[in-house]
Amino acid sequence: MLQLSVSNLLFTIINLVVFYLLLKKFLIKPVTNIMEKREKMIADGLNNASAAQEEAAQMKQEYTAALAGAKEESVKIVEKAQTQAKAEYDRIVAEADEKAGSLLDSAKSNIQLEQEQTKKALQSEIAGLAMAAATKIVSEKTENQGNQGIYNQFLEEVGDAHEDPDND
Repeated sequence: MLQLSVSNLLFTIINLVVFYLLLKKFLIKPVTNIMEKREKMIADGLNNASAAQEEAAQMKQEYTAALAGAKEESVKIVEKAQTQAKAEYDRIVAEADEKAGSLLDSAKSNIQLEQEQTKKALQSEIAGLAMAAATKIVSEKTENQGNQGIYNQFLEEVGDAHEDPDND
């Protein structure tokens, strides 16, 4: 049976106290230290994570601002390119108009010059034909009249016609 004696009870209490001290020294303290280290490591990890998250948020804001700036700059570049293209287009159109105008003026002057040359050529040809006709007429009439009078009359008529170009 169970006997309860003071020496037994005292011995059990001493055993329990020694057991408690041993457990405290070899088990509870190392486990507590490990728990504290883990707790500190977790707290540091959380602090690092929130610092990284804040840094990421800041970088995102910087990226968003840079992207907005890049968009604004690209819009400005496109507008500038459009302005330059329009100015170049206007310049090219003005040059083309100017060249077309000068070509048109040149063509008009060439046409007028050719008309004048053609008129002169036709007048010369008409004069030549008239001379040939007059020669035939004169040769026929010389038989009937004196040569000198016919030639003088012909030259007066041809000279009047040649000096007055309005009688086309």
